[in-house]
Amino acid sequence: MSERESRGRDLRDFLEIGRRRKWLALGAFAAPFTAALGLALFLPDIYRSTATVLVERQEVPDAFAQPVAAAELDTRLQSIGQRILSRARLEDLVDRFSLYADLKGRETREATLERMRKDIQIELKGVDRASGRGETIAFTLGYRGRDPQTVARVTNTLASFYMEEDQQARERQTVGAAESLKLQLEQMKQRLDDQERRVGAFKTLHSGELPQQIEANLAALERLNTQLRINADAQARATERRDDLARQLSDAGVTGPAGETDVAPARLARLKSELADLRTRFSDKYPDVVRLQAEIDTLQQRIAAGEAAPGNVEPARPGAGDPAAARLRQRYATAQADVRVLRQEEERLKRSIDVYQGKVESAPKRDQELQELSRDYLATKDLYQTVLKRYQEAQIAESLEKDRKGEQFRILDEAIVPEEPAAPNRVRLAFMGLVLSIVLAVGAVALAEQIDTSFHSIEDLRGFSSIPVLISIPPILTNADIRRARRRVWIGVVPAALALAAIVAVAYLVARSNNPIVWMVAMR
Repeated sequence: MSERESRGRDLRDFLEIGRRRKWLALGAFAAPFTAALGLALFLPDIYRSTATVLVERQEVPDAFAQPVAAAELDTRLQSIGQRILSRARLEDLVDRFSLYADLKGRETREATLERMRKDIQIELKGVDRASGRGETIAFTLGYRGRDPQTVARVTNTLASFYMEEDQQARERQTVGAAESLKLQLEQMKQRLDDQERRVGAFKTLHSGELPQQIEANLAALERLNTQLRINADAQARATERRDDLARQLSDAGVTGPAGETDVAPARLARLKSELADLRTRFSDKYPDVVRLQAEIDTLQQRIAAGEAAPGNVEPARPGAGDPAAARLRQRYATAQADVRVLRQEEERLKRSIDVYQGKVESAPKRDQELQELSRDYLATKDLYQTVLKRYQEAQIAESLEKDRKGEQFRILDEAIVPEEPAAPNRVRLAFMGLVLSIVLAVGAVALAEQIDTSFHSIEDLRGFSSIPVLISIPPILTNADIRRARRRVWIGVVPAALALAAIVAVAYLVARSNNPIVWMVAMR
């Protein structure tokens, strides 16, 4: 590194460099600044218009009518936005308002629609809730373009699209939910009716064996057992009366009624058979068992004494026409008939007891079966009530949607024609161009100084060589030299001016015709 480069520079050096490199610095500054200034001046105005849409909650409180279309507003807006930004909708807007006419023939249809999607902007507005999440209460819909009248009309049209799409979507959702719930309700009703019929058929088939009838069956059993005890007492008295009458007939030597042909051994065998049958069902202390055992003991004693059974008197002629004997036989026949009726009643009571006993014993099994049926029935009934409640809420929500009393969008502030362009920021672009031009000019001068190896002063020469400098001869300029210098200046100024004019023309073409550059620079 030379001593000239290492000794540093002062203000005079920089002034000398500026004087020596003024034309280079001026050219390096003028070219980019002219281009930036041209872009800032020739970029078309971009206007932006916005409309504010308010989200109005349903007029009826949620406690009375739960909204069916209760999806998050952000999700609904995204869904609506996808439908509005569809190809068909955007093509309709482009054709209706003659949008992006300057892009026709230069860009594809799909690129134009994508440009419009970027020009449509939506911004949610909400309030902070206690949970920390924001609840959307309104949103701002904006559109940007070159014509302020068209921008306002397109923005209002988009806002009306959002309102229409939201209303249609909510109506479709509520109507669809009501129809779906109605179909589910009909299915639930059919299932409920089927299970009701099954429970009813089960109760009819097993009437008397149901759990709720146990107390009635036990009461019936108690009543039948009481009647059976009364019957046993009545049989004991009737049998005793009949046996007394039989002994009286036997003592009087009168035969019993016709048909009484049983002998003592046969009667003893019949009584033992009845006793054995009773012991299979009752204990030895049961009244009928005790009575039959006593009767058997008495009959066995008579057989052992050589007597015939009281009810089997051998026919005898004496006393056949005696009125007293006739009355005695009549009373005997009546007593025998009473015994027969009481025994038939006993059999009927025993059969009834067996029936009721079986019902009581089968009640636990029927209770389990009924619980299984009732469990399915109650579950289906609860589900039916739930679906019915939701269906009623869906009907109310559908009615609210039709009456426009549900949640809906309402335009709070319509889009108006903007008076001032939203972009580009011409002052900022010009300032950025100025800063960039100054940096380029300084860089060009620094680069030229770095490349230049000539000596411009005695100090530079002395710093480079150890040979002493004796004398310095300044340049001697004649009039011809001055004229030639001025001529060179004008020869350089004219091309520079033409170059600057060309730069201005290029900036104009770029700003007016190159749409990607227009949108990229204008919207920053």
